[in-house]
Amino acid sequence: MEAYLLEFGNMLLRWLHVIAAIAWIGESIYFVMLDNGLKSPRAAEDKQKGVFGEMWAVHGGGFYHNQKYATAPAKLPDDLHWSFWKAYTTWLSGFALFALLYLASPSIYLINPSSSWEWAANMTGWQANIAAVLFLLLGWVVYNELCKRISPNMERDGLLSIAVAVMMVVVAYVSVHLFAGRAAFLLTGAVMATAMSANVFFWIIPGQRRMVKAMKAGETPNPLDGKRGKQRSVHNTYFTLPVVLLMLSNHYSFMYTHAYSWVIMALFIFAGALIRQFFVLMHQGNIRPAYPAAGVALILVAVWVAAPSSQPEAPASANIETNGNAAMSSASGDIDIARIQGIMNERCVQCHAKSPSHAGFAAAPAGIILDSERHTTIQAQMVKQVVASGYMPLGNITKITDEERAAIAAWKPEPL
Repeated sequence: MEAYLLEFGNMLLRWLHVIAAIAWIGESIYFVMLDNGLKSPRAAEDKQKGVFGEMWAVHGGGFYHNQKYATAPAKLPDDLHWSFWKAYTTWLSGFALFALLYLASPSIYLINPSSSWEWAANMTGWQANIAAVLFLLLGWVVYNELCKRISPNMERDGLLSIAVAVMMVVVAYVSVHLFAGRAAFLLTGAVMATAMSANVFFWIIPGQRRMVKAMKAGETPNPLDGKRGKQRSVHNTYFTLPVVLLMLSNHYSFMYTHAYSWVIMALFIFAGALIRQFFVLMHQGNIRPAYPAAGVALILVAVWVAAPSSQPEAPASANIETNGNAAMSSASGDIDIARIQGIMNERCVQCHAKSPSHAGFAAAPAGIILDSERHTTIQAQMVKQVVASGYMPLGNITKITDEERAAIAAWKPEPL
């Protein structure tokens, strides 16, 4: 029952997180489109009122007339629409989800026992939890300091963009050495998502509140508040597509089990930013196909990097024993399904069964069942990939041996 309730809570939190993220990102993309699609007002009275730009639109059977003021209008209404709760709800629900799944079971989801950094591979559960939280916190601190020191008056944003890009490459590299592959991708995305939410909380909304307060008092707002809010909002725009991809990456093990997973991650981050740039410019009426073309090119490079090599053979010197009727020819290296199913029964079906015996699962993760020869054969390619890469079993909690991994790698399943 406890596993069922945890899984149900996981589902509800994930639902809330996705709903909030859709609302936040959707609104953000809309306002970027609106801001970049504004035209000079046609009516002389609008110009006199301080209208900077306007957009006419049709949607849902109605017509809309949006106007943006460069300065304060004659009177600000009391019912201004503010955009911040969606951002906060997205981050809070995301962190709660991360705590429920990853921080609650760090030995399974966070620790990377195969890390080339020995101290990282030997972290205890609580050390991994502290490292994960500090990773998010330090990511925000470093990003925020780069913004404040490189472009404090928003006059060197180009240089700042390069610095943030370099930072994300470093974050990707460090994450895959500190944490298990799936967690590394998630935490890299979470560093960007934390920066996005913190930009709203610490800079965008406080600056807008100061501007509104000054306008209502008949004072001139500090122009830096508007410029800084715009700067952080632009950063959030380019973070959006990479964050969405990294949050979805846990469904695709070929990305985070690769030896150069940090390179794959960086390529997708830059590809997402380039593709987003195309749409930003398109809203201004400036079509630049080179940006999506460059983004697609980076994705193709990622496809090439992530492509699996030819199926590895079991080492000739490996002495892989057989169970029961299982047979392996030492001359040909052939391994039959009975031998593989024996490994599945001993190392995998605790979780991947119709009724898992592992206390942390009420149902087979991702619906992958390996408790029969037929089920295992159906999932053969996926099993070979995640076991040979070392990703599964998670945290190697079932103590699968190198010889058993070699047997799975050398297995050539017969078609059903």
